Amino acid sequence: MRMSLWCILALVAVLNVTSADELQTVEETELLKLIKEEHYVVALFCPSSSMEKCTKLEEVITSVREDMMEILDGEGRLVKLMDSPNVEEYDVAKMGLPLVVMFRNGLPVIYDGPPQEDIMLEQLFWYKEPGVQDLDDSSFEHLTQAASGATTGDWLVMFFTPSCQLCHRLTAALETVACKHRGRTNVARINKETSGEKTGRRFELGLEDKPDFILFRHGSMYRYQVDKYDPESLSSFIAGFYKNYPAQAIPLPKSPFDELVQLWVDYLKGNKEINVGELQNYLNAYPLLMGSFLCVPVLLVVALLLFMRSDEEPNPREEEENEESKKED
Repeated sequence: MRMSLWCILALVAVLNVTSADELQTVEETELLKLIKEEHYVVALFCPSSSMEKCTKLEEVITSVREDMMEILDGEGRLVKLMDSPNVEEYDVAKMGLPLVVMFRNGLPVIYDGPPQEDIMLEQLFWYKEPGVQDLDDSSFEHLTQAASGATTGDWLVMFFTPSCQLCHRLTAALETVACKHRGRTNVARINKETSGEKTGRRFELGLEDKPDFILFRHGSMYRYQVDKYDPESLSSFIAGFYKNYPAQAIPLPKSPFDELVQLWVDYLKGNKEINVGELQNYLNAYPLLMGSFLCVPVLLVVALLLFMRSDEEPNPREEEENEESKKED
C-alpha cells in the first residue's frame, strides 16, 4: 500500500516538472479569448518544420517564467500554438521560423531578439508600453514639426488606408520598430484617406491600398522604397539605410485655398469623389473663401450667357445704316 502511494506521488511530481518545462498549448479560438481577457499574453508560434528552434525558445521562456510574470505585473499568460495559420498576421516576412508575440491589451509586438533569458526579459519589459503614435491633420505638423526642422526628433511615419490589409498586418512590426527605437526615433501612423487626407495630399501620396513610409530627419524627408516591411528592414532604414535615397525638401502645409483647389483637381481627374462633409468643414471654417470659390463658376456662366446674348441682339446703329443704304439704292 505504501509502495503504491509512493509511486503515485512520484508520478505526480514528474508530471508537474514536465508541465513546468512546457508551455500550455492552445488553439486559435482560445488565444483570441485570452487576448481579449488578459492584459498581457505571450504567445510562441511554432511551425512543425522548425521544432529545434521552437524547443529552444520554449526552454528560454519557461526558464524565466516567474521573472516574466513579475514583469507582466502578474497579469499575463504564456502559451504556445502549433502550425497556426494566423502567424502570418504578424510574420510579414513569412520566414517560417518560430515567433514570439506579446499582446498588450490586444496590441501585438514581436520579440526579435536571440533565445537568451536576460535579453528576452529586458526586451519584453522595454516593450510593455505601446510605441506607435496616431497622427491626423490637426496634430501632424504640431507634433512632428517636420517643416520647421523636426526639433522633436526623427519621425518614421506610415501613411495607410483603412482598406489596406497589409497595413493592418504591419501593426506588430511597426510596434516592434517603435519600441526598439523608443527615445531615439518617433514612429507614427496616419490615415491618408480620412483623418490625414490633407497631410497625404501634402506629400503627394495616392490612395492605393499599400503603406507609404517616410522618414523625417533634420529638415529633409526620405521615402522608403523597398517592398520589405519586417522589423529588421524598417529598423535598418532608420539606422542609416535611408542615406541610399535622395533627401527631399519637406513641402510646407498647404493653405486653405490650395487645399480647396487640390480637392477640385482630384475630383476632375477622377481620383476621388467630392466629400460633402469636407466641403462643409471648409464652409464653416472659411465662409468668405468658400463663397468666393463657389461664385467663380457661377460668374463665368453668367458672363458666358451675357456674351452669347450680346451676339444675338441686333445693333441699333447697324440697323439704321442698313436702312439708309437700302433707301439710297
